[in-house]
Amino acid sequence: MTRMKLPTLLHGGRIHSQASSDATAMAVEGDTIVWVGQDAVGKALYRDAEQVDLAGAFVTPAFVDAHVHATSAGLQIEGLDLAGCGSLTECLDAVRRFTTANPGALAWGQGWDETKWPEGRPPTRAELDVAAGGEAVYLSRIDVHSALASSALIDRVHSTRDAVGWSADGPLTQEAHHHVRRAAQRSLTASQRRSAQTAFLRRAAANGIASVHECAGPDISSAEDLSELIELSTVEDVPEVIGYWGELNAFETAKELGVRGLAGDLFVDGAIGSRTAALCAPYTDRSDTSGALYLRADDIAEHLVGCTRAGLQGGFHVIGDAAVAEVVEGFALAEKVVGAHALSAGRHRLEHLEMVTSEQAERLAAWGVTASMQPLFDAEWGGAEGMYAQRLGLPRGAQLNPFSQLAAAGIVLAFGSDVPVTPVAPWATVRAAVHHRTSGLGVSPRAAFTAHTRGGWRACGVNDGVTGTIKPGAPATYAVWEAGELVVAAPDNRVQRWSTDPRSGVPGLPRLDVDAPLPRCTRTVRSGRTIYDGGSSQ
Repeated sequence: MTRMKLPTLLHGGRIHSQASSDATAMAVEGDTIVWVGQDAVGKALYRDAEQVDLAGAFVTPAFVDAHVHATSAGLQIEGLDLAGCGSLTECLDAVRRFTTANPGALAWGQGWDETKWPEGRPPTRAELDVAAGGEAVYLSRIDVHSALASSALIDRVHSTRDAVGWSADGPLTQEAHHHVRRAAQRSLTASQRRSAQTAFLRRAAANGIASVHECAGPDISSAEDLSELIELSTVEDVPEVIGYWGELNAFETAKELGVRGLAGDLFVDGAIGSRTAALCAPYTDRSDTSGALYLRADDIAEHLVGCTRAGLQGGFHVIGDAAVAEVVEGFALAEKVVGAHALSAGRHRLEHLEMVTSEQAERLAAWGVTASMQPLFDAEWGGAEGMYAQRLGLPRGAQLNPFSQLAAAGIVLAFGSDVPVTPVAPWATVRAAVHHRTSGLGVSPRAAFTAHTRGGWRACGVNDGVTGTIKPGAPATYAVWEAGELVVAAPDNRVQRWSTDPRSGVPGLPRLDVDAPLPRCTRTVRSGRTIYDGGSSQ
């Protein structure tokens, strides 16, 4: 691995530093930031250092993506990406082109969303079989909680037709989906997985991300896949991978894999788009179902108790209001066994947490829970006419992802993408958290940025006061950006009023107006090592 010369002085830029609100330079020795301040002072102190002229660029702590699925994301990058399909016909045409060009190979596709198609429905299995020409095809819905599968793939898993969630002609959900996904995964070679993982990690680095939390588990990937991914991040100049394994009480597996916790995508329920998120009242657009509840409070409590005693982070995937209620009850039961202090010290986390009340938020905050959330979900599906409103009706469908409510309760927020569900786009994620589609549910630019940087470190148990910041003593993990004017949100109005007054003492951020151009990453550095260089002089 190539290391920067020691020490290095980066100057002539704009530094997002809590140590100095008007900083224009910083010095790095090895893997640590050792000084932040003004250019003239830095040049005097570090006259013999390697001089790097930032030419006005903006330097921030590198982003952390607190929820990813690396192999699936890489397969989408390298293979059949259906996220851009505007109709059922376009989806089938994409399948036809891929299978024709890759005969004999599994067609792994991701990203279709029938709620945005004029037909308003996904392809039938018969239609998919015709397009596939007899090839094995696995097409995951954009939320990754249901999938279309060709007959050629289904025939490889004989138990699928007897499983919960089976459909003779439509998307597969729940157990049936898990069976088919495992069959698709078994069709991938080690080299295919490695290529996909590398493609994803390099894209993350190119977007200013230096650390990702891989949310793996037996129902969504494999222990082998996770082990390979963690190993890759230790031998290549790519973002760090923090691993989580989503399986109840799998303490030996956690030890073998070396993961931070038995958390991440440990499913309490499913997803709203696939109508498997567990609801207290039926779906508005399908009154015969209220979703699927996979774990009960007793299961949740037992897992939390075990993780707390083992010194591991516990956590769950939870979206629907019925699932959130079950999780809250599970925490309450666990508290009775281990006590509030021990439970809070466990730093347990919840993924998504989309339908949560103020009262529930306050109780979760008291237990020290971190909320790992994805603001692009609201940007993609929120609002009065989005998918949430279609599935849940109004006003229920407009109250999801209440970032301000959770922050006000004292819950630590950690932002991510859930890629391949939404893309790796950290500045767009920060902007989405500010401009929530429901008035009053967004957070300030500073809070949103913190949730996507320092919040990600806190979510995996790193809370030393310096990691995720630009100040002396912090790890030299940062990103360099081409950005326009830096502004500071006025304290009496989180979004609309801005100030450029340096006397505020608050580091500025790029404009996050809906129509403003977002910064472009030119370099990403992880612990003093450059993991992405966009070809600029920085």
